[in-house]
Amino acid sequence: MRKVAKGVWQLSCFQPHLFNVYLAEDVLIDAATRWARGRILSQVRGHPLGMIALTHCHPDHQGTAKILCEEFDIPLACHEADVPIMEGREPMQPDNRFLRLGVRLWAGRPYPVARVLREGDEVAGFRVVHAPGHTRGHVIFFRDSDRLAIAGDVLANVHFVTGKPGLRQPPPFFCVDPVQNWRSIQTLIDLEPALVCFGHGPPLYEVAQLERFAVSRS
Repeated sequence: MRKVAKGVWQLSCFQPHLFNVYLAEDVLIDAATRWARGRILSQVRGHPLGMIALTHCHPDHQGTAKILCEEFDIPLACHEADVPIMEGREPMQPDNRFLRLGVRLWAGRPYPVARVLREGDEVAGFRVVHAPGHTRGHVIFFRDSDRLAIAGDVLANVHFVTGKPGLRQPPPFFCVDPVQNWRSIQTLIDLEPALVCFGHGPPLYEVAQLERFAVSRS
């Protein structure tokens, strides 16, 4: 694990920054794919876990949620709009062939959501900011004390083909509403973060890049 801020660690991955998982105090934020069980368990052993909280319910973020919740006997949290999907009562969205392929390759089993997250809730010192578009229940976890944002997939900071760092919008076929996701990018910018951690790609310390990214696409 690598410490990225006070009380926050980014777990290591076989390919650095590909499927990011964060440990914030005793809360695991996101759960990668179902194939990540071994690498997550090896890193969190000895760190008391109190909860798993998802930025959103997609196959590369909820993959080990059920396994880890059962392994450590801890609750699962996600935004209310993604609860039916996490619990298996609705298909993952958008329900198209691209995401269905991701479900077959990476998704974990459904699991009951014990804590339903809503705008303004607190998780491990972070404020829940609803940022829909990628999924209906996508959230940003924002810590006001040091302006750290764990932004999920509102943006990525990596090119998925070359692997080079750089801000990217998620592909539109992975978004329930690409236009709404653009508004959520603006929500992230309006938070004026000092550091942004993404679901994919390395942390962004030069946050002025956010504004330049928005201007370049306006």
